[in-house]
Amino acid sequence: MNDTPPRWAQILQRTMDRRLGVVPLPVGVLLALALWYFVAIGKVDTELPMMIGVTVLLSFVCGQIGNSIPGLRMVGGGVIVATFLPSVLVYYHILPDSMVSAVSHFTKASNYLFLYIAAVIVGSVFAMDRSVLIRGFVRIFAPLAAGTVAAVAVGTAVGAALGLGASHALFYVVLPVMAGGVGDGAAPLSIGYAHVIHQSFGSQFALILPTVMIGSLFAILIAGGLNWLGKRRPGLTGGGRLQPGALDDEFLRKEETPPHLDVMSIAAGAITAVTLYLLGKMAFEAWGLPAPVVMLVLAVAMKLGWAVTRRLELGADAVFQMFARVGTYPLLFMVGVAWTPWQSLLSALAPANLVTIAATVVTLVGVGFWVGRKVRLYPIEAAIVNATHAGQGGTGGVAILTAAERMELMPFAQIAIRIGGAIVVTLALLSFTWLR
Repeated sequence: MNDTPPRWAQILQRTMDRRLGVVPLPVGVLLALALWYFVAIGKVDTELPMMIGVTVLLSFVCGQIGNSIPGLRMVGGGVIVATFLPSVLVYYHILPDSMVSAVSHFTKASNYLFLYIAAVIVGSVFAMDRSVLIRGFVRIFAPLAAGTVAAVAVGTAVGAALGLGASHALFYVVLPVMAGGVGDGAAPLSIGYAHVIHQSFGSQFALILPTVMIGSLFAILIAGGLNWLGKRRPGLTGGGRLQPGALDDEFLRKEETPPHLDVMSIAAGAITAVTLYLLGKMAFEAWGLPAPVVMLVLAVAMKLGWAVTRRLELGADAVFQMFARVGTYPLLFMVGVAWTPWQSLLSALAPANLVTIAATVVTLVGVGFWVGRKVRLYPIEAAIVNATHAGQGGTGGVAILTAAERMELMPFAQIAIRIGGAIVVTLALLSFTWLR
């Protein structure tokens, strides 16, 4: 019996092997037709299959657009377009209102961002060599602290020179860039400033939010540029490893997965990540501690306490790989629709603001590169971690690490975003109160 498929079937199979991200092209066409039908009859809802279809298809279309633009693709074009094009489409009412409403509600209600971060943190920490983990967390504070201090000095000086005034440049441009994003940075700064000067929260938030978003955009661009530099100067990068001297198998590669990795091991890695997320959330509800930081501490404690078996390492790493490769663009699309108001970005495009923000982020990253090299870290990895300090919170960190193709650095990025951001917010509010 001849098992060779007919000619038409061979063509179909070759077409099925062509993909838009993770979506086979013929499946993408069928999915687009199905979504068009539900939009036409007004039945786009927040059920999980519908949201998977919408966010996966449209996010990978945006990513493909960004990765097809010459020049832009070298600095994380797919990430930039997947994050900001949806915001443009919402602002100009190109996306149907029913779809925007459903995606926004799903994004806020599902808390997919923290599930994503939990999977990435647990997978990357569990897959890291124990000695490297200890040394890395200790050494990363040097480039992070030095970069922050230098960025404050340079950004404030540039803003003052451009006519913004030293005080305005410091409190409304420079510090918000490194405050940890929107919820943990812009919001508490706005509340504190409003209380001190007796103005409304809304007026202060409107001044600070655009700076945070533009700073994150610059950080994404720089991270993409660092990735490009690393490919041309391999001696400056560890390809995702923070420091030289790490074991060759410091990060587990999917293609080297041994036969004993099974579905149950992957499920064990997933439920471990979910459990640590819930414990982090519990700590936040009980004591107000940042949930991602608690997750990180617990994951590190399990790794250092020999509680992570080889099978659990591999399972958690498989979950990490799935979220990093498949779940990133849908997350960025959701953020662009639900949490990235285009009108706020437009309000921050004054040349003096842009130059001051750029000077702040470039200094933060540049000093991180230099100091990282001095303390025997790979300079590109150290600079990328510093770049996440200027990210738009957790989503900005994801976008920056994706543009840099260094998702393994997420544990160190959480230090920069959460701990670094909390320190900046605290010092900013104390200084603002004292100076006013």
